Amino acid sequence: MSEANGLLRAARERTPSRRAPGEYMSRAELAEAVCNWLWETTGMQYDLDGHYIAKLERGAVRWPGAAYRSGLRHVLNVSSDSELGFIQSGPAGSFDSDLTHCSTAGLADELIDAGDESITMLALAEESNVGDLTVEQLHADIERIALNYLKVPTKPLFLRTKVVRDRAFKLLTGRQPPHQTRDLYAAAGWAITLLGWMSVDLGRPDVAESHTRTAWACAEAADFDELRAWVRATQHTAAFWQDDFARAADYALDGLRYAEGTAALFLASVAAVDLGRMGRLDDAHDALDAAKRTTINPSVTDIGGPFRCTPERAEGIWSDAHLTLGEAQYTLQHADRGVALFEAAPHALRNYGSERMVRLQQVKGRLETGELDGALEALRPVLAIPSEYRVRPLIHRISEVAALTRGERYAEESKAQAMYEGIREFVRHPAAETRPDRLIGVTDDR
Repeated sequence: MSEANGLLRAARERTPSRRAPGEYMSRAELAEAVCNWLWETTGMQYDLDGHYIAKLERGAVRWPGAAYRSGLRHVLNVSSDSELGFIQSGPAGSFDSDLTHCSTAGLADELIDAGDESITMLALAEESNVGDLTVEQLHADIERIALNYLKVPTKPLFLRTKVVRDRAFKLLTGRQPPHQTRDLYAAAGWAITLLGWMSVDLGRPDVAESHTRTAWACAEAADFDELRAWVRATQHTAAFWQDDFARAADYALDGLRYAEGTAALFLASVAAVDLGRMGRLDDAHDALDAAKRTTINPSVTDIGGPFRCTPERAEGIWSDAHLTLGEAQYTLQHADRGVALFEAAPHALRNYGSERMVRLQQVKGRLETGELDGALEALRPVLAIPSEYRVRPLIHRISEVAALTRGERYAEESKAQAMYEGIREFVRHPAAETRPDRLIGVTDDR
């Protein structure tokens, strides 16, 4: 008989009920809150109920699907599956009973389409081809997708982003006042830029470049500098992960002409890494100093997720720049500070994708300074990342860690060998296949 999951029950009983003040959340209320959050973030209908929560608490199901795990983490305000007692176990090919999709089998696309059709009809309810509420809905969809990227399974977010892009362009074929035309181009541009960023993460930076050319045209049509800046940031990222550091630097430096919000901090910081990778060490030092002096216009708002450079994200980029410059001691200072800031951030605002990359900077810095025990400790939370979030840049970066463990310095170290073997197992489960016709998501819950 399965062992009871006391951690999940304890987390639920720490969460206040919204219906009965002074009492904790019931199983049915928890299930309802998770379903509501999944609907708001992915546009998909789920059928979680109190009976399934009871199965989880009894331990009858030890590893629910990715969507349910992400919803439970959000509602119960925890950062990892292990805090809820979820354990992935059993031999390859085995599985626990998981009712994640049984009630929507064969209907997932229809559910998404029906919701999108209702939103499209909002335009018909207004007097013109497009009204302010329609435009507001498009931008709200993009912001929700960006904030939830790499917190919930990627496939529904990717499909949702495509829907926003297509809806914006369909509306643009009609007639609307000039200010609404600019807003529609901005919505389309953000959606396409997000598709480009996802394409990089899913292992196709070349496809990302196709997206960003159109995104740039949208930014020009909208005459929107902050969108221009983040398009350049995405183009930089696509070039960087193709090892084209000269072109990446060009995109970053050009993007600085338009950036005033946190894009300025991101672009200034990554330019230092690019220049260092090119061997232009003096220029890289100057760029890094300039990045650390960057000021951000607080009146410029960004949409969040990958399109926001928080101080902790910047610390991670600076740690990478120092490592490129051969300054491992400064790498550790910035990486440790970045991870501490990530851990202190509220769950809703925490950028887990960037945090994972900074943790690997901690590992690399400790390996470079001979702190093998510290490197192993820093690596552990990365190795625990579910396969659906193992994006291609993360696989690339952790492979660099593996190469360091195989160097002459650690040839006879059993802990270094354990790190290497753990990484080998990790990279066998990337988040997505790399074929162009499959560039839409992560591993299905099976």
